[in-house]
Amino acid sequence: MSRSDGAVDAGHPQHASGYDSELQRLDVVFRQACDVQTRDRVLDVGCGTGQSTRAAALAAHDGSALGVDSSAPAVERARGLADAAGLGNIAFERGDAQVHPFPGETFDLAISRFGTMFFHDAGAAFTNLARALRPAGRLVMLVWQAGDRNEWDVAIHRALAEGAQPIAPSRAFSLADPARTTEILEAAGFVDISFTDVEEPVYYGPDVVAAEAWVRSFTSTGELLERLDPDGAEQGLARLRETLSAHLRDDGVWFGSRAWIVSARRGEGVLRSWWTSGTAGAHP
Repeated sequence: MSRSDGAVDAGHPQHASGYDSELQRLDVVFRQACDVQTRDRVLDVGCGTGQSTRAAALAAHDGSALGVDSSAPAVERARGLADAAGLGNIAFERGDAQVHPFPGETFDLAISRFGTMFFHDAGAAFTNLARALRPAGRLVMLVWQAGDRNEWDVAIHRALAEGAQPIAPSRAFSLADPARTTEILEAAGFVDISFTDVEEPVYYGPDVVAAEAWVRSFTSTGELLERLDPDGAEQGLARLRETLSAHLRDDGVWFGSRAWIVSARRGEGVLRSWWTSGTAGAHP
């Protein structure tokens, strides 16, 4: 699922618009890194409401783009937006990339904009994606770096976590460690793995009121507030509003962020290793 903290309902029109607006600066970098070619067959993993899928379909005008997401509302919304855009080379499916029966050796490029960090079994998921790619097919994904390198995460926790019980680390940062992520991808059959540092701000809204509403839609925000008594929650929200005000510019509320562009290629022997692994049992 394509979400900033694993929480935002990407199928809700307001949330979809907010999420795409939040990532507007990062999205430019991501599209350049994807470098979709005119005849590419593109798989967009955790596509949400399909902004990156539609961009891929436009670039691959002699190819195609398939978006996959586990959220039924997101997929339904994505189909409507693609229809409205008149795109004939695009499709969307609801599915879990860990076990979805993608056709083998079909796609030239698999992309994901903040969707791969939420796999419950990353090894199974990336093995399945490698199987879906053609030999030497590319994987390009955008993932968050560690939380302490992301101003938005640090600021929210400082405002709301005072006096609260700690919460489990967000899965949004599950691929933040290059060494661990490299190990996962290599085990899945990927080679030529590289990490490119991306430092671009994220947009939380035109004013403090909109920014607070956006932050309060995050699951992590709700979890932090639930750990506070009513007075503590109100104090935390007051601190949050002060933090948002401090980040208000003429063009809205912005926070610093750090992400990785992770690029890789499918290596040899992927199908053989897949059929001899436990992952094979999850497919028809």
